[in-house]
Amino acid sequence: MQLQSLILPLLIVLLAVPLFLQARKQKRMMAEQQKLQNSITAGDRVMTTSGVFGTVVSTSDDTIDIEIAPGMTTTWVRQAVREKVNTEAETPAVEEAPAAEAPAEETKAEDAKVEDAKVEDTAESAEKQKTS
Repeated sequence: MQLQSLILPLLIVLLAVPLFLQARKQKRMMAEQQKLQNSITAGDRVMTTSGVFGTVVSTSDDTIDIEIAPGMTTTWVRQAVREKVNTEAETPAVEEAPAAEAPAEETKAEDAKVEDAKVEDTAESAEKQKTS
């Protein structure tokens, strides 16, 4: 009898704890997003929720102007900003070293050998068909 009286409270606790933890996580994420949107200033590089990258030109209470191409400025609701893009993290293009050319030449030579082998196989197949 004692065990049956504990089942209902145990079920309630098992259902309530995950809901409580999920609500806390969602509240924390909303606070972080609000903090990000309030910290947007002119000159920041941002990405919108639709994936458009641009530079913030000007801001107001609930809208921002984003330059998405040179001379093309669009107005967005502040909540449409998904994240600030770190422009310092972009890496410059890596120059190819002259040593990288040598493997390409070796690859061409190997490709030529494979092509020659295919031609020989084709010739042998044609001879076998003629004799049969």
